Amino acid sequence: MPDSVKNLFGPVGHESVADTIIHHIEELIVSGVLKDGTRLPSERALAEEMKVSRPKVREALKRLEDDGLIIVRHGEGNFVAPLIGSAMSPALVNLYARHVTAFEDYLEFRREQESFAAMLAAERATTEDREALADLVNQLEAAHEAEDADASRDADVRFHATIVDASHNSLMVHTMAAIYQLMARNVFYNRDFLRAIDGTGDMLLQQHKDIANAIIAGQSEKASDAAADHIDFVARSFRVGRAQDRRETVSRRRKALLDMRT
Repeated sequence: MPDSVKNLFGPVGHESVADTIIHHIEELIVSGVLKDGTRLPSERALAEEMKVSRPKVREALKRLEDDGLIIVRHGEGNFVAPLIGSAMSPALVNLYARHVTAFEDYLEFRREQESFAAMLAAERATTEDREALADLVNQLEAAHEAEDADASRDADVRFHATIVDASHNSLMVHTMAAIYQLMARNVFYNRDFLRAIDGTGDMLLQQHKDIANAIIAGQSEKASDAAADHIDFVARSFRVGRAQDRRETVSRRRKALLDMRT
C-alpha cells in the first residue's frame, strides 16, 4: 500500500464502525483533502489501513453513495462525487469568453480570492504546503526555460491551486477548484499568447516566485499584495495584447482596401 494512503486513512474505533468510517471520509471531503473526482482506495486497502472489516467499509461506502458524496464506477472504483460541479454552463462559458467585461469580472474575482488565499496561506501553511509550493516554483522555472507551454500551463494551474489548498479554508478549496478548471482550459484568455508578449513570460515567473517566497516566509501582507499584483499584471498585459490585435486588424483591412484600389 502506498505511504500516501497510509498517511491519509488511519485506524478507527469499533464503537460504531461504519459511522466512524463515514465521519472520517466526510472530514477529508470537507477539508478539501478529497476533491471532486478523487478516487478512493479499494475496500481492501481501506479496511487494512483503518483496521476494520471489509463489510463495514462496504456499508460505509454504500451510505456515502446514498448521500451523494461518492459515486461508484463499476470496474473502476469509488470516487468523490462532483459536489461543486461546473462553475458555469458551456453556454455561459462561451458567452464570457466573447465579452471583455465578463473577462474582467473573472479576473476581478480571482484577484480578491487569490489575494485572500495567499494571505491565509502565509499564516497557515504547513511544512508540506511550503515544500509543495517550492517544488512547483522549480517546475515553473524548468518549464519556462524549456519553453514548454503545456508544462508551464499545468504547473501554473497547480501553483495557484496549491496556494488555495495551503489556505486551509475548505469552502475556498472547493469553489476555486472549478475556477482553475476553466484556467486549465484557457477559457478566458490564452496564456500562451500572454507569454508571447516580449518579457511577459519572465515577469510572470518572477511574480510566481514573489508570491511563493512571501508565503514560505510567512509574510501574509506581502503575499496578499504579490498575488493581487500578479492578477493586475495579467489584466494589463491582456489589454495591451488585445489593443495590439485590434491595431493589426485595422492595418490589415486598410492594406486590403488599398490593394483593391491599385
